[in-house]
Amino acid sequence: MEIKPSTPSPSKSVVFFRRGFSTLLLWGIVASIFISMNPLVYVGLVAALVIISTLEYFKMLHVAEVKCFPRYGLFLALSYCGLSSYYLLNGAKDIPHGLDAFFIFLAATGAFTLQLRYSIKGIEALLSVAANLLGFVYIAYLFSFASRISFGLPGSNDVPGAYVLLWLLAVTKFSDMGAYITGSLIGKHKMIPKISPAKTWEGFAGALFFAQLAGCGLFLLLPDQLDALHSWKHVIILGFLLSILAVIGDLAESVVKRSLNAKDSGKMLPGIGGGLDLIDSICFTAPFLWFYLKGVIPYCV
Repeated sequence: MEIKPSTPSPSKSVVFFRRGFSTLLLWGIVASIFISMNPLVYVGLVAALVIISTLEYFKMLHVAEVKCFPRYGLFLALSYCGLSSYYLLNGAKDIPHGLDAFFIFLAATGAFTLQLRYSIKGIEALLSVAANLLGFVYIAYLFSFASRISFGLPGSNDVPGAYVLLWLLAVTKFSDMGAYITGSLIGKHKMIPKISPAKTWEGFAGALFFAQLAGCGLFLLLPDQLDALHSWKHVIILGFLLSILAVIGDLAESVVKRSLNAKDSGKMLPGIGGGLDLIDSICFTAPFLWFYLKGVIPYCV
């Protein structure tokens, strides 16, 4: 049998260039969407990323030969995105909590119902149900908080929370960028090598610093547009907590990928990976920011 030579890994400089190019491209897309202030474009982008990431998730499961129900999982994601977008585009300030609960109910009961067609082989049946439930909650539900922030805050624009969403994206992605740059340049002490060998404590410190740089810088430039954040105290607290959650969100996807023996969720973005690689940290930071804005700040005013 002929042994094919392994493809050499790209150098750090090549990876850095690819990642930089993808990052600039992404920020160009974000800027275009932000300038448009078109509600349909906002919900459309969130829905597109949910669908792409859901497809990638089930593809990774398929490659790893994990039994699950990808068609049902994709159906749930599509239906949830469609209904939640309908509510938000028709004046709702939030996705109805009953809709969230109903789809989580469907994700669990539907997966169990589909599993009834097959015999029980050890823990495989539970893994099938759990994989489908995780796919919906982790991707479609958690990332939907980006839409909640866009439409659920006070303001006169068609997308009243656009500036706060922009602030969230900047803090989250600057945290990711800070961790990558600092870790690449001076990273020596491994953070969690069993899960993500490239993560270092120096990179984590860089994530905290860059997140504060982005959060405080934008609040200094746009205090009126970011008045939902209320004060410097909350900006600094949120910058610190969100950067930690961004790192945890990135590591959470590393848990998924290493469990499924996948390097990246996809190949959509050179140097970054797929859609899930792009939104993994936002899936953790967006819900927390929403809960903080709705549950903490009102009691501090």
